[in-house]
Amino acid sequence: MKLQRLSGLMRKEFLQILRDPSALGIAFAMPLFLLLLFGYGVSLDAEHVPIAVVVEHPSPLADTLIGGLDQSRYFRPVPYSNIIAARAALKEREVNGIFWLRSDFVRKALDGEGADVSVIVNGVDANTARLVESYLQQVWQIWLLQQQREQASVLTLPIGGELRIWFNPALRSRDYLVPGLIAVIMTLIGALLTALVVAREWERGTMEALMASPVTMAEIIIGKLLPYFVLGMGGMALSVAMAIGLFAVPLHGNLLVLTLASALFLLVALGMGLLISSVAKNQFVAGQIAIVVTFLPAFILSGFVFDIRSMPTIIQFITHLIGARFFVSILQSIFLAGNVWSVILPNAAALGVMAVVFLGLTLRRTRKRLD
Repeated sequence: MKLQRLSGLMRKEFLQILRDPSALGIAFAMPLFLLLLFGYGVSLDAEHVPIAVVVEHPSPLADTLIGGLDQSRYFRPVPYSNIIAARAALKEREVNGIFWLRSDFVRKALDGEGADVSVIVNGVDANTARLVESYLQQVWQIWLLQQQREQASVLTLPIGGELRIWFNPALRSRDYLVPGLIAVIMTLIGALLTALVVAREWERGTMEALMASPVTMAEIIIGKLLPYFVLGMGGMALSVAMAIGLFAVPLHGNLLVLTLASALFLLVALGMGLLISSVAKNQFVAGQIAIVVTFLPAFILSGFVFDIRSMPTIIQFITHLIGARFFVSILQSIFLAGNVWSVILPNAAALGVMAVVFLGLTLRRTRKRLD
C-alpha cells in the first residue's frame, strides 16, 4: 500500500462528491428529513386524549374531581349527559375512554362508604389504553390526597412511598426515542453512502478503470471508506445538533466519548455498505438490499422502540447481529445517563468486532477481476 496512491484515490472521491451531490444529500439531507419526520411523528406519549365525562349527579365535590381532568395535559374531557351517549361515542371512536360518576357517588363519598369511579377504556390500541388507565389513576389519587388535606384527615396507609424517576424525570418519550432514531438513521445512511456509490461506479465503468491501474483492492476500499467516513461523521454531527437544539434532548455524557462511539459505529455501517456493493453491482439492487438488511432490522430489533427482553429467545439472539442494537444502548446511556462505562465499553467492543468482520469480509470478497 502506497500513501501517494491512497491520497490520490481519496482526492478522486472528494472530487466525485463535489461533482455529484447525491452523496451530500444522503449524508446531510436524508438524516435531516428522517429526523424531522420520525422525531415529530413517532411518540409513545398520549396527550390531549378525548375522554367522555358522565356525571349523573352534579355537585361541587364531583366538580373538583372533573377539574383534575381539565387541568391535565393528558386529557381533553368531553361532557356527555348520560352513559348511553358516551358508550356510543366510544364505539364510534370519538373518545378513547369514559370517566363515569354514578348518581350515588357524592352520597357514598360523604358517608365514607367507598365511592366508586367507573372507567371504560378503548383497548384496541393496547399501549394507549394502558397509558390512559395509568393517567386516570393518577388523577384519582391526586384528588384523594387533596380531599384528605382539606378535611385534615390522616392517611391510614401503613407504608408511605416516595417516587423518584432517574434519567428521564419528565417522562418524555422523545428523549428516549431520538437517540435511538439517530442510530437507526445512521445505519441506513452509512450503508447507502458506500453501497450506492460503488454500485454507481460499476454502472458507469469507472471501476474497471481503477482495476486496470496499479492500485490494490485494499487501497481502493480504504480510499472509498475514508471520504465517506468524513461525510458520515458530518451527518452524525448534524443529527446530534438537531437532537440537542431542536428536540431538546439532554446530553449528560462526554462529547468526545460520543464522537468516538459514533466513529466506531459508522465504520460498521460503511463496512456493511461496502460488503453490499461487493455483491450487488447495480444501484437499484444495492439500495434495496441496504434498506432490507440495515434499516428494517435496525428499526425493529435494535431495542429503541420494542424492548428486546420481551422478544422470544431466538429473536433476542438475532439482535446481537444488529449493530444498531449496541449503538442505541450507547447513545441512550450517553444522552440520558452520562458516561456509564459498564454500558459503553461492552457495546463499543461489540461494534469493534463487527467493524473488523464487515471490512474483512469485504476485502476477502473483493478481487481485481470483472467476473
